[in-house]
Amino acid sequence: MVFLSRITTKTGDQGDTGLGDGTRVPKDDPRVTAYGTVDELNSVLGLLLASCPDLDPAIAGELLRIQNDLFDVGADLCMPPDEKEEPGTRLRVTPEQTKALEDAMDRDQEKQKPLRSFILPGGTPASAWCHLARTVCRRAERDVVTLARDEKVGSEVVVYLNRLSDYLFVLARRLNGHGEHDVLWVPGGQRSSPPSS
Repeated sequence: MVFLSRITTKTGDQGDTGLGDGTRVPKDDPRVTAYGTVDELNSVLGLLLASCPDLDPAIAGELLRIQNDLFDVGADLCMPPDEKEEPGTRLRVTPEQTKALEDAMDRDQEKQKPLRSFILPGGTPASAWCHLARTVCRRAERDVVTLARDEKVGSEVVVYLNRLSDYLFVLARRLNGHGEHDVLWVPGGQRSSPPSS
């Protein structure tokens, strides 16, 4: 249960913050950077939902579930794993959460034409927001990989973020009429003359 009686605590005025286990670390600590980027991703998804009120309710429901998942990811990252930690005693990202993304992708990809070019972020506003979320997700994944090089990270966090960026790509195509309105990359297509070999 979360209970916040005050938002301003002044405990971070010297540039440090508390992790879930009470440890104080600098606000630019790699762990804080990682869950901060996850929080940024969640905010982009919030903007997608708020900016596109006509979204299919099924898609809106999926995105709301993912926003909740991302709070779980943040909680997982905020609490460094302990070697003596008993399974189920801490909130950790689960394989079932990743599987839900995979199932959603499988359903959507059945309706999409195979890609024959890279896609430029854009098309419909909803798709453009989705592409922005995808790129922030990739940055969150990179931040977690950097963190995991030196510190312990929940075993499913990187897997979930990797799958989520794939899901957001597939969803961006769904929001472009299952790819019908995708804007395709034309290599060198904007140059006045072809590149020399």
